Amino acid sequence: MEVKSQLLDLKPYQPGKPIDEVKREYGLNHIVKLASNENPYGYSPKAKEAIERELSQLALYPDGYSTELREKLSALLRVDKNQLIFGNGSDEIVQIICRSLLDHQSNTVMATPTFPQYRHNAVIENAEIREVPLKGGEHDLDAMLAAIDEYTKVVWVCSPNNPTGNYVDQSRLESFLEKVPASVLVVLDEAYYEYVTAEDFPNSLPLLNTYENVMILRTFSKAYGLAALRIGYGIGCKSLVQKIEPAREPFNTSRIAQAAALAALDDQEFIESCRIRNKAGLQQYYAFCEEMKLAYYPSEGNFILIDFSRDANSLFQQLLERGYIVRSGAALGFPTSLRITVGSEEQNREIIDLLKTML
Repeated sequence: MEVKSQLLDLKPYQPGKPIDEVKREYGLNHIVKLASNENPYGYSPKAKEAIERELSQLALYPDGYSTELREKLSALLRVDKNQLIFGNGSDEIVQIICRSLLDHQSNTVMATPTFPQYRHNAVIENAEIREVPLKGGEHDLDAMLAAIDEYTKVVWVCSPNNPTGNYVDQSRLESFLEKVPASVLVVLDEAYYEYVTAEDFPNSLPLLNTYENVMILRTFSKAYGLAALRIGYGIGCKSLVQKIEPAREPFNTSRIAQAAALAALDDQEFIESCRIRNKAGLQQYYAFCEEMKLAYYPSEGNFILIDFSRDANSLFQQLLERGYIVRSGAALGFPTSLRITVGSEEQNREIIDLLKTML
């Protein structure tokens, strides 16, 4: 049976190694996973209570419109409830956008390296992919503007960028949006928004009032700690959301995911605590890099990309055999670097001490 030709050379997304697999493979008991940018502090107790309450309702389909979550989130963000679209993680919103706007006659512009699912889904839709290399770890917005033509449908801006952690500040973003044609959708992927502490990080929501060709993506998988439940959302102008809604699968977010996300929004103290501890964790890595004279990118996410000036896959394997799961930069476009999730203070100290001995 034949499939689309563009799928033949396309590899499925490769997540970080599961903890149980590493335990079995290397006969280890103590595993620290710092590979997938998960929240080391878990999730709000309020979300746990909501999940437990929802377990008696599993025979019922979820609300396909996510009504309660939609109303609470719209009030919190101060946007119209019809400006929201929910997905099975913000990954699905990426898929919905590509399915809705891209085809073999169009192109899409993105940085490289960046979150790989933009490229992945564009390939499936057989669109031309125009990748613009990062400049000092940051989006080269001028070069991205130059790559836009009359066939461009979507431009992706991941901020903070995965895997570098760099961000596009307010003035650069506004200058960029002023020059992008109104016919081109600009997707601002803010998956790590809740971790940001930079004062000049864009206040992107008001931009929706000026630019109807902007969509913002956020998720409950990172700081909210609900990665297993797969729920994220997009925020855009009402007419755009209405047009792409038919590409969304019915009942695409579960009852448990909706209930947990709804409760998690009520615990902003938990989010603030995670933000503070994440910043302290980044400082641990910065101090390590300065001491060992290693190059790194300052990060606004819950991860850090460190250049060890040696084969990333080899270093990744050495850590793995000792029970520490990180992400090799070789698969991310940085063959001598590792991307390490910021863990708890103890987890960070453990892997930093280990790396010191290995180096």
